[in-house]
Amino acid sequence: MSKITISETAQQHFVKLLAQQPEGTNIRVFVVNPGTPNAECGVSYCPPEAIEASDTELKFSMFSAYIDELSLPFLEDAEIDFVTDKMGSQLTLKAPNAKVRKVSNDAPLMERVDYVIQTQVNPQLAGHGGHVSLSEITEDGVAILQFGGGCNGCSMVDVTLKEGIEKQLLAEFSGELTGVRDVTEHARGDHSYY
Repeated sequence: MSKITISETAQQHFVKLLAQQPEGTNIRVFVVNPGTPNAECGVSYCPPEAIEASDTELKFSMFSAYIDELSLPFLEDAEIDFVTDKMGSQLTLKAPNAKVRKVSNDAPLMERVDYVIQTQVNPQLAGHGGHVSLSEITEDGVAILQFGGGCNGCSMVDVTLKEGIEKQLLAEFSGELTGVRDVTEHARGDHSYY
């Protein structure tokens, strides 16, 4: 069960807002672009007809908060608060795991490798306008990576892949991964940047 905290003041704020909505309206908490550096946590109204069977319902005394299946893992440890200061009142949303979901040690290899790519590899590539995503892990333990952004068609990509990323991933997952390959093997096509 996800641990989302909605403070007492935030709950009262939602109750006031919901009082002006049609009966049966609740709230929805979600993450836009979950698992990416531009992840944003948001809250919206959730009329009864917008509730999906796969939603998770968090019951509060005066309303329920619904969370879609995709956002749920990224909202772990999220906090929603309603803060009043000199500048006025505002809702604050903190979702420490929105950008990257925490992965447990017994998660499938694919998830753990992806986590390391998101948290350790991509931040290094971001300075060059590039990023990597994990396409698959083959049966013999080779991680197949897809390069995007500035890495696409870059002649240095083999060096980056072999020297940096492969070394890092093989060290991190020794005994589980045997190698790292690039999905396109960088076939130069119309989509490459020169």
